[in-house]
Amino acid sequence: MYKNLVARAGCALAVSSLAVATLFSPISTRAQTAPSAPVKAAFVYVAPLTEAGWVRQHDEGRKAVEAALGTKVQTTYVENVAEGPDAERVIRDLAQQGHQIIFTPSFGYMEPTLKVAREFPQVKFESITGYKTTPNVATANARYYEGRYLAGVAAGRLATQAGYVAGFPIPEVVQGINAFLLGMRSVNPQATVRVVFLGEWFNPAREREAAMTLINQGAEVLAFHTGSNAVMVAAQERGKLAVAYHSDMRKVAPDAQVVAVTHRWGDYYTRRVRAVLEGTWASTSLWGGVREGMIRVEGFGSRVPKAVQVEVEARQADLASGRLTVFGGGAHGVRDNEGRMAIAAGQSLDNAAILGMNWLADGVIGRITR
Repeated sequence: MYKNLVARAGCALAVSSLAVATLFSPISTRAQTAPSAPVKAAFVYVAPLTEAGWVRQHDEGRKAVEAALGTKVQTTYVENVAEGPDAERVIRDLAQQGHQIIFTPSFGYMEPTLKVAREFPQVKFESITGYKTTPNVATANARYYEGRYLAGVAAGRLATQAGYVAGFPIPEVVQGINAFLLGMRSVNPQATVRVVFLGEWFNPAREREAAMTLINQGAEVLAFHTGSNAVMVAAQERGKLAVAYHSDMRKVAPDAQVVAVTHRWGDYYTRRVRAVLEGTWASTSLWGGVREGMIRVEGFGSRVPKAVQVEVEARQADLASGRLTVFGGGAHGVRDNEGRMAIAAGQSLDNAAILGMNWLADGVIGRITR
């Protein structure tokens, strides 16, 4: 999610083949010595730890590790660490303190993680949303776009005009925007999604301002890919609908929330720490979604008819079983919003094309700065 960007949309396509080649693949299987318990595991958070959002979900994952492993693990975290030099300093400090595994869940942490990992080859690092692996650096990310598509189905049953507050026009964000639009149009062919890119991930005041602007432009339902719950609060205040992201946000938007696209890191984090404990940790690269239990739509709001909930849950089951493909061309293909064919009829995008996505679907009102 959080990515120190700007020229990343172009580079993503160049690296996507590498990322796809390593999906679910072990990089190193050399024998290791199991450490004495407890394993010291550290987590670095790019924003403040709040009641909901990106950081909250990763902290829920940390707590899941503690619940599963008990006295066999000792965890710590550092919050609100800026990407860049600050991240490198914090990650290095945690390694020097004797942590055996360090999780760095932000794309902008990738290079600092790699740099520190070279200095501490005995420490295991988990670059969450990164794509570069080494013998002591693993990567993991989730197919957030699958949840976006499902949320789009729910939104499309309730509204036609949507607004979307986004951080940066990088592939992960673009995937979500397009999936949301395709989900909406699967049930409402006239649906549109108007996008505002903020150029930052966590700025509640600007997120709120963008949400208000979109509502003033006619948005009936909002979605977002930023770090706070400001969009949900704005929708609640204005009597509009909204899709929660990262966490269930009905606490701040009890009337506005349509559904929540939630991220679930507990199982992955527990498995990785247990591997350190058992001496079986190996560098891997995982891109998991609904099927792997890393993404889920839940928390349906009071304004969502039961029939819509049943429909969305059925689509979720289809994604889990492989019967549904988000980025498929169907009978007529999918064009981008500049008129070019983006997905041919009868075809589906492979992982490389999804990872390098740099176009907006027809029906999305907005532009990617290239």
